[in-house]
Amino acid sequence: MKASVLTKVATQSILKNKMRTLLTMLGIIIGVGAVILMVAIGQGAQGQIQRQIEGLGTNLIVIAPGTSNTGGVSGGAGSFNRLTVDDVEKLERETVLLAGVSPVIATGSQVIGGQGNWRTRINGVSVDYATIRDWGTTSGSFFDDADQRSMARVAVIGQTVKEALFPDSDPVGEQIQLRNVPFRVIGVLEPKGQSAEGTDQDDVILAPYTTVRTRLSGRSFVPQILASTFSPEEIPSAQEEIALIMREAHDLAEWEADDFTVRNQADLTDAAQGTTEVMTVLLSAVAGISLLVGGIGIMNIMLVSVTERTREIGVRLSIGARGSDVLTQFLVEAIVMSAIGGALGVGLGFASAQVLANATGWSTAISPTTVGVALAFSAAIGIFFGFYPARQASSLDPIEALRYE
Repeated sequence: MKASVLTKVATQSILKNKMRTLLTMLGIIIGVGAVILMVAIGQGAQGQIQRQIEGLGTNLIVIAPGTSNTGGVSGGAGSFNRLTVDDVEKLERETVLLAGVSPVIATGSQVIGGQGNWRTRINGVSVDYATIRDWGTTSGSFFDDADQRSMARVAVIGQTVKEALFPDSDPVGEQIQLRNVPFRVIGVLEPKGQSAEGTDQDDVILAPYTTVRTRLSGRSFVPQILASTFSPEEIPSAQEEIALIMREAHDLAEWEADDFTVRNQADLTDAAQGTTEVMTVLLSAVAGISLLVGGIGIMNIMLVSVTERTREIGVRLSIGARGSDVLTQFLVEAIVMSAIGGALGVGLGFASAQVLANATGWSTAISPTTVGVALAFSAAIGIFFGFYPARQASSLDPIEALRYE
């Protein structure tokens, strides 16, 4: 029989009992819809993390403290800090691959000014920080080399701080107090939103690291150093150059391990997305169970259909139909049923993802590949679970089938 005729006959058989067919397809519909929704959530989360990582800066390289090891016991990442401002200055003098280098001396404080007070993070950074983080201002400007050298009490505030202290006015030129030290606001940073860790990047005040270190922090060591390259292709070479300069600065022998770590944006992206990928696979696996349940439902209904249509099968076989024709007919019915269920499931997945995104604000993304794989898998379910009932139908004895009551 031609494929078009088989499909037509299969569709007619399916539509004879619409309610039973719908209930049979329900497992496939829910399964495909759940897979589409789970993958949409996972891919949306990965895309959001990627955007947040990119928002950290351009061609970013992070230099962080290393690990301590006492009596064979590791203290963990960042437990041994030997990073200093001297390291930053040495990198600035000797590097040829870096577009900018900046220490990040972080502290917290209650900020007083404008319409009240607000507790926020204060980061002491260098002039290069704006370039490294690709962070401009909506009003005013970033501080310059002269401010940094003179330890000027100037600050650039984030959008969250601005809205908390100066919601209805431009704060440029206004004065704020950080731990009883007066600072003059010279700029307002562009909004960045949340980081990959979920912290508000706009809830921050930036000031020259020379000022923060001497007037607010008092730390002799630098918690973190940020750097950036002129192009993404230079990142691996720049990391090697940084390691050589830092080892020389810390006077490390060849046999001694690094007392610092150097990571780039790709490392940060891989670490952040690894968790979401695992969760996506697990959630999709759980949703896939619904597809298997749906396939079992199709097999059961097809077995019932073979029983109900035993005399019909006997008539077909007795007038010359081959067993392969009967097998193909029932197999096509199972495939058509699962394919229709898969298509409805895709629609359910799209609608569910849209409703979830609107209701929660979560980012969702559905790729054509995901839809294609879901439809192909649903058709494969029909073939796999429809083969046994089709084989049962094709192996019936025509005489016994005609006698069946």
